[in-house]
Amino acid sequence: MVMITFASASGAPGVTSTALALASSWPRRVLLVEADPSGSSALLAGFWRGSRDHTGVVDLVKAHRAGVLAEALLQMAIPLEGTQASVIVGSRSHEQAAGLVRLWEPLAGVLRDLAARDQDVIIDAGRLGLERAPVPLREHSDLTVLVVRTRLVTLAAARSWALTLKEESLPGRESRLLLVGPGRPYTAAEVGRALGLAVVGSIAWDPLRAAVFSEGDPLPPPRGLRKLLGGDAAAAFAASKYQRSVNAAGEAMRDLVARFEKERGQWVAPRGEEVGGL
Repeated sequence: MVMITFASASGAPGVTSTALALASSWPRRVLLVEADPSGSSALLAGFWRGSRDHTGVVDLVKAHRAGVLAEALLQMAIPLEGTQASVIVGSRSHEQAAGLVRLWEPLAGVLRDLAARDQDVIIDAGRLGLERAPVPLREHSDLTVLVVRTRLVTLAAARSWALTLKEESLPGRESRLLLVGPGRPYTAAEVGRALGLAVVGSIAWDPLRAAVFSEGDPLPPPRGLRKLLGGDAAAAFAASKYQRSVNAAGEAMRDLVARFEKERGQWVAPRGEEVGGL
């Protein structure tokens, strides 16, 4: 089982919509935690279009104070119909977000235990470097994924964070890049070289289909040959370049974490580091 954190360096490259798209097509049970510290749940306002009234992660603060955080976590999760995913929505205001700082460390332990047992965990950590950022969630993850678009202004803002994440990497706690819109204008190889961090996958540029997750839009109707053959919207969406890229990125991340686990099992500390470096 895996625990993966998604974050951005600046702007809005699509962290929440990408994390939700990945969770929606995850091949096994997965919990998506919206831990963006900005204080505005993109899932409630976007994907659910304001149709749900749910306190989500804020109620976990109360559960932690009552000593029932682990028990409350899955009880509070919202199932995503037709998928193996469930969601803990984030805070809805900056006042709520301020109260989450002391939650991140105990929540990280609970999520790590969950991922070690029977359920994968995907975390939407929002923008790196913000006050009240969920740093412990990232530190306990198997993989941190920096989501970037391939425009020069975005890459320039991401460079210093990419270098920081690379320096923080440890056996079993690695960082990678995930590109949204490769070739617009820079390729994966060019971005990897420029930021000094390996690319784990790319999400095809398709605002129409991405809006299903970011805005709660309905599935686009079939077009071209699929329309002529009477295909339905769900089948057309599943076969789209966008969804295929989401599936491929998810598979690459799971394979990468599995490789980390194997390598960590074989890793032996250098002489002199067995007991705190003594």
